[in-house]
Parts: sequence; structure tokens; C-alpha cells
Amino acid sequence: MKNKKIDLIRKKLDKLDLKMLTLIKKRSILVNKILKEKKYKNQIIDNKRIKIILRKISKESKKINLDTKITNSIWKAMIKSFINYEFRNFKKK
Repeated sequence: MKNKKIDLIRKKLDKLDLKMLTLIKKRSILVNKILKEKKYKNQIIDNKRIKIILRKISKESKKINLDTKITNSIWKAMIKSFINYEFRNFKKK
């Protein structure tokens, strides 16, 4: 038995997912610009910057009453994915 309410909500989720893909693409473009500026592979991981990002995301999540465990987990995964991307695409000058 189909639940029409669930189907409607899922359609909204699908639209949001597409918007998120657009944002991830924009983020990828910026990451590529930064990657072009890096001369050495050891510049790819910046633990200090990662800590700052995660603190900022946690703080902003709390402000809007969003579960910090969710946002922390998402951002850690995204950061890890972009780090892997940078390592795969690093080109020494």
C-alpha cells in the first residue's frame, strides 16, 4: 500500500538532493582552484583548517537547532571525499 504523504515528501527530498548536487559542483570548482595553487602534496591536508570548519559548522548547526551529529558526520565525510579528490588530481608543477 502506497503512502501518498511519504511519496510527496520524497519528491521534495529529491528536489533538495538536486540542489545539493549543484552546490557540491560549485564547491568542487573552488576546490580545483585551491588545488592549482598547491605546490606540494603535503599541503592537501590542513588539520587546523579542518578543525575550524567543523567548529564553525557545529556552532551554526546549534544556532538553527540542527543535530550537530548529523552535520558533523556529513562535513567529515565531505572533507574526506574532497581530500581524496585532491590527492587523485594533484599535479606537481
